[in-house]
Amino acid sequence: MSRKPELRGRAARLARLFPGPSGSGPQAARTPFVLLVVLLLGGGLIGLLVLNSALSEGSFKLDDLQKDTKNLTDEEQALQRDIDSYSAPDALVRRARELGMVPGGDPAFLNPDGTVKGVPSAAAQQSAVQVPLVLRPPETITHSPAATPTTTPAVTPTPTPTPTTTPGR
Repeated sequence: MSRKPELRGRAARLARLFPGPSGSGPQAARTPFVLLVVLLLGGGLIGLLVLNSALSEGSFKLDDLQKDTKNLTDEEQALQRDIDSYSAPDALVRRARELGMVPGGDPAFLNPDGTVKGVPSAAAQQSAVQVPLVLRPPETITHSPAATPTTTPAVTPTPTPTPTTTPGR
């Protein structure tokens, strides 16, 4: 039957560089597949890199937020301790005396019909010695009853604004 003639020289070299229609079947089908696999692998690696970066950024944000939460919790606890120390009964009594307040006497109550229930009594008279108005933090106060200071340091009292009340409110 008919055979293809053998090529020589320059034509043979060109035929090897550009395969003709007889050798293009399996070679042409393999190239797009290899290109597709390489693109999928490259895309997958880039996707993993982006995902890893996003997760690590979220991890750093989480660490920062946890540190902020810890600092704010510590501050809240310190403020709560301050509130507890200022609202303790002995601290309230001490500050009331520093403000010149005295313990009240027996109370009397008014009934809805206008009658008085109980016998009212006046509060004890305040001593003539004025205690300067100095509010000290509870940490500086000694809690032993024997440690009463005999002299008070000369501290200039800080004036406090007097709250004004509107009648009827």
